[in-house]
Amino acid sequence: MYKVNENYLKLPGSYLFSTIGKKVAAYSAEHPEKTIIRLGIGDVTQPLAPAIIEALHKAVDEMGHAETFHGYAPDLGYEFLRNAIAKNDYQDRGADIQPDEIFVSDGAKCDSGNIQEIFGLDNKIAVCDPVYPVYVDTNVMAGRTGTYDPKTEMWSNVIYMPCTADNGFAPELPKETPDIIYLCFPNNPTGSTITKDQLQVWVDYANKVGAVIIYDAAYEAYISEENVPHSIYECEGAKTCAIELHSFSKNAGFTGVRLGYTVIPKELKCGDVSLHALWARRHGTKYNGAPYIVQRAGEAVYSEAGKAQLKEQVGYYMNNAKTILRGLQDAGYTVSGGVNAPYIWLKTPGGMDSWRFFEALLNRFGIVGTPGVGFGPSGEGYFRLTAFGSHENTRKAMRRIADAGHWSEWKI
Repeated sequence: MYKVNENYLKLPGSYLFSTIGKKVAAYSAEHPEKTIIRLGIGDVTQPLAPAIIEALHKAVDEMGHAETFHGYAPDLGYEFLRNAIAKNDYQDRGADIQPDEIFVSDGAKCDSGNIQEIFGLDNKIAVCDPVYPVYVDTNVMAGRTGTYDPKTEMWSNVIYMPCTADNGFAPELPKETPDIIYLCFPNNPTGSTITKDQLQVWVDYANKVGAVIIYDAAYEAYISEENVPHSIYECEGAKTCAIELHSFSKNAGFTGVRLGYTVIPKELKCGDVSLHALWARRHGTKYNGAPYIVQRAGEAVYSEAGKAQLKEQVGYYMNNAKTILRGLQDAGYTVSGGVNAPYIWLKTPGGMDSWRFFEALLNRFGIVGTPGVGFGPSGEGYFRLTAFGSHENTRKAMRRIADAGHWSEWKI
């Protein structure tokens, strides 16, 4: 008789955003007359930039002729895209990353979940709390996290690094020594950032204790302050302790196109074993490469026209972030984020728990957000809103909240 991977049975409930989707679908079915404003999941709403559409059309036409047809992509990705990434995302910022250290994929979510496969099951992970659920859930599936305590909502073999208002929603070095450290800046869900000097402390720490940092830089395009690093490889020594994940979803609107990449420097080794070589083996075995037409679209991101158009698109979403920040502050909420990130992190009013606030926003205002507790126990009492809606819907959402009066008067 076959057996299942019982680690999957340890996962509490369904994936956070699946749960939200089911709740919203049920509400829509019961109230078909209500217009719902979705500020929950981090999905973009603006169309692909003209430079990207042009590149896609050209690549599609190439696929229609034998002379320019492309089949399976190279394991690491096409050289034209890796060259563009290396130059624009790293070398132009003073980071010595080479094209053959870049692995092109179909997005950072898959890579952030799959990267744990090259590490032993006896490694102990450290995560920020709150945290993007994929980091923890995929380690649960692998059998690396121990047992789950429903009272504390914590795993016995995970080191939690609380990110609270007291520490500016930035983690402190853990008291217990981890083997694998997950960091994400600009942060999802809190929208917080750290300076280059603060990130250097983490790099120095990882090199000192022999840990590896999994650095998720999916939101770096939204950075507006000069002292906030776009890549961990801007820090000295990072190439011997860090893996970096990147996405085209948020900077270029590729949520429905799918493209990303992972950087593993050749200097990064566990003893004599190259992590670059391990990931290359895994990548070549389990992945057939992002489509040629999509990689050509990715190349267009780095064209002069693409850069200009995407700067405007990022600005569009950050204007939404300002609208949400001002709207919530004017309504008396305590908020953070929204400066270097498209996420706004708000404290739920009156000590209301996160899911109750979710229900209140949905049922009273038709606004969908994300309960902070879904990102970890330190997220309880907080709530995430995204800036990825339209200007019209974002302003409409803030008007609904402003017109509602004090939260204590809500009928919930």
